[in-house]
Amino acid sequence: MTIKSYFPILDWGRRYNRQTLTSDLVAAVIVTIMLIPQSLAYALLAGLPPEVGLYASVLPLVAYAIFGTSSALAVGPVAVVSLMTAAAVGRIAAEGSADYASAAIVLALLSGVMLTLMGLFRLGFIANFLSHPVISGFITASGLIIATSQVGGLLGIKTEGHALPDLILSIIEHIGQTNPYTVAVGAVALSLLLWIRLDLKNWLKRFGVPKGLATIIVRAGPVLVVFLTMAWSATMDLGAKGVALVGQVPQGLPLLSLPNLSLDTIQQLALPALIISIVGFVESISVAQTLAAKRRERISPNQELIGLGASNIAAAIGGGYPVTGGFARSVVNFDAGAATPAAGAFTAVGIAGATLLLTPFLAILPKATLAATIVLAVLTLVDFSILKRAWSYSKADFAAVAITLGGTLLLGVEMGISLGVGASILIFLYRSSQPHAAVVGLVPGTEHYRNVKRHKVDTVPGVLAIRIDESLYFANARYLEDLVTNQVAANPGLTDVVLMCSAVNAIDMSALESLEAIAARLADLKVRLHLSEVKGPVMDHLAGTEFIAHLSGQIHLSQHQAMLAIAQHRLKSVPTPADAGLGSRGPQSATSH
Repeated sequence: MTIKSYFPILDWGRRYNRQTLTSDLVAAVIVTIMLIPQSLAYALLAGLPPEVGLYASVLPLVAYAIFGTSSALAVGPVAVVSLMTAAAVGRIAAEGSADYASAAIVLALLSGVMLTLMGLFRLGFIANFLSHPVISGFITASGLIIATSQVGGLLGIKTEGHALPDLILSIIEHIGQTNPYTVAVGAVALSLLLWIRLDLKNWLKRFGVPKGLATIIVRAGPVLVVFLTMAWSATMDLGAKGVALVGQVPQGLPLLSLPNLSLDTIQQLALPALIISIVGFVESISVAQTLAAKRRERISPNQELIGLGASNIAAAIGGGYPVTGGFARSVVNFDAGAATPAAGAFTAVGIAGATLLLTPFLAILPKATLAATIVLAVLTLVDFSILKRAWSYSKADFAAVAITLGGTLLLGVEMGISLGVGASILIFLYRSSQPHAAVVGLVPGTEHYRNVKRHKVDTVPGVLAIRIDESLYFANARYLEDLVTNQVAANPGLTDVVLMCSAVNAIDMSALESLEAIAARLADLKVRLHLSEVKGPVMDHLAGTEFIAHLSGQIHLSQHQAMLAIAQHRLKSVPTPADAGLGSRGPQSATSH
């Protein structure tokens, strides 16, 4: 590994020119406009003061620009991670307290350290334990929980809980305290945001506004809604009418520092930090790879771990909370023409400027506006079609989606994702414990061997050929023993058994012992055991073992060579015409297909 691999900025920085600078600046302006209201809203979702969202959108973007490999990924606060932060920190500190904010910073630091270590030790494969069905179910459930949690902000009532039943009960309990002025602000903000997203661009097109300018206006729409509701708040003194306002926001950026770490806090936040790290990485790398494919760029998953780790450490130092790459803003960054990660650094400058100059005006911003922003943003996460697709394709995948979705809705985000991962692993173990295997025969006129239940093939009396379509390890070793035993019992008069290993990529110790047991059992029955098409790495492990030393048959390069060798051996031992060819046609019985 070279120093450039750890600091990608040294690579793309050499090629930086005026054209890329212009592209990055334009993208930064558009993303900055989009990120300001989102950062404020997501901080409130995390149970933190709104300015913390701005803090989490400055240093992390600079860190990613140095260590990240995606030219389009936009790092910052996102809805799902904000919800997970609230769930994790809410268990150890009261929302609004100094300990709550400090715990969120510790969570960002732990997440950053974990991600960085995973990247340095090249553990990006850990993210593979979160299958697509699990992620889809989790994100859909999270979107529903987030949207429900904002109903209180739209009605002007207090809601509590991090699971759907608790939130619904809380809404019902406080529904009588609904503030009509808050409802009006929330309804207007939600309607305007929805209109901006769905129809404003077409409306501008009808008035002849150039496409590029129309796109910028649409992206700036949420900011315009923020200013509009702020003006409404000031004109009608909504705060005096019971409308919850953002309140006084500290002007300027916080001093750089590390949080106070206690062993008890670290122990309580370690597991949530790990879950947030993996979920955030999966979301981020999916977005980065999707956008990179469109430009034929290369993304390094392990370096992305380091980039996200550095971003979260920077968030902790800068007074923020856990961050990751966001889908919506990354797509905007990509569409706006971001050419390098420097676009993120320029966005950080814009956010820092907004923090220094605009925060005094945010005191009169109704929180209902930010609640509307969150609701509209997260509804795009909800996708119930995954249930229908999973049901029609694979009942096991449907079970993983349903368990994750139901667990997250009923028990909360951490328990939901844990149940989803556990279900996926159990489903994998169940599937691999009963590997697909097939009795095979020769396709006439070829040297190919196929399943006797699916193809019209030739088989040889007295010879059983079984193709194993799975690597052999402890979970399926006994299954193979039973399969061979049952096949031998169903086919009296066997002289040879051939295990076709073309799909076997590994054989562990347990499976090796099962092969030895199979060989011994067949030897007692005077049946020879052969292997064919054994892959090189597998053969390297088998070489020198007792199994090879005492194998009654041979190991053949191909299945066809194995059958020819058996035929020649039988000609020498029992030279009758009937044994010379690949004989009778038709399937033998099989326990799997």
